[in-house]
Amino acid sequence: MAFEHGASAATEARPPDPLSSDDMLRSRSAAICFVAAASLCAVGCAETPGERVEKNVKIIHHDQRPERLIELGKGFASVGDLTRAEQYFSAAIETGADEREVLPLLLRVCVMDGRYRMAIQYAENHLKHSPTDIATRFVVGSLYSAIGDADAARAAYNQVLDVEPDNADAHFALASLLRDIGGDPVLADHHFREYLRLKPGGTHVEEAQASLLKTVPGNSSDDGNADPIPPRPTEISPPNNEPKD
Repeated sequence: MAFEHGASAATEARPPDPLSSDDMLRSRSAAICFVAAASLCAVGCAETPGERVEKNVKIIHHDQRPERLIELGKGFASVGDLTRAEQYFSAAIETGADEREVLPLLLRVCVMDGRYRMAIQYAENHLKHSPTDIATRFVVGSLYSAIGDADAARAAYNQVLDVEPDNADAHFALASLLRDIGGDPVLADHHFREYLRLKPGGTHVEEAQASLLKTVPGNSSDDGNADPIPPRPTEISPPNNEPKD
């Protein structure tokens, strides 16, 4: 009995057999496969930008804070979903966001999507309660010009110049419009010259110089010398310029 007890104790005290080389190889292989599978999942399951935006929409679907709506609008714009970007920027303004921050983003996505008339509508609505926003009014003039409404574009540019008579870009835009529609070449010349005076190193200098009149139409002297081009004042825009439909 004592012998059996001693044998049992020796058996219990014996350390486990070391893993064979085959067992170690199988364990190492299993570990490598696990790491590889985890890496493959990480690569295969990576979110695309669009999926990330959709995920954010679900997470903050009920969060109507303006800054959250702006964040979503920027996210959709970054993946090319301009319609939904417009919706979120518009919603941000409606919920109290600073229009000075959001309106340029809103107009930009509309223009990128070719929706000039919708951009005009947003801008005109803004100008109803912020009539002194000259930068937006200048953009409105450009938008009207883009859709071929020369009268509305001309009125918008003149309103800019009423407030900022030394706005070189407004002079150039109005001069280009007048030149292109052929309505008043002398007045166009005046605004080109104003642009060159105010911005002699501007990006449109070459075009402005090339567009200058050399003579006053229908007024040349008998000796063939061109009469000097008389200065023309900036047009005065009508006091109440209602936006078009």
